[in-house]
Amino acid sequence: MESTFWGLRSVKARRCARPSEGTPGPSEKWSTWWAARLRRPDRGMTTSEYAVGTIAACAFAAVLYKVVNSGPVLSALQSLVEDALDAKF
Repeated sequence: MESTFWGLRSVKARRCARPSEGTPGPSEKWSTWWAARLRRPDRGMTTSEYAVGTIAACAFAAVLYKVVNSGPVLSALQSLVEDALDAKF
């Protein structure tokens, strides 16, 4: 027997359908997709979440850039590189 969800054919049942049954029409494809979408949990971000994530990443990069290019950090990094280059082996 074919598995159903609210009377709609599942994606698995549609994939296993015999060719003689014909292909589903556009409305059946949409309803089958929507039924499958309702059954599975969210596994990704929506467009608005991508936008917020991108803005947060850009803000973090700007803060990090300012910190690394500040005077004390820049001189510390420069002395670290100089000490590494002058190391005696």
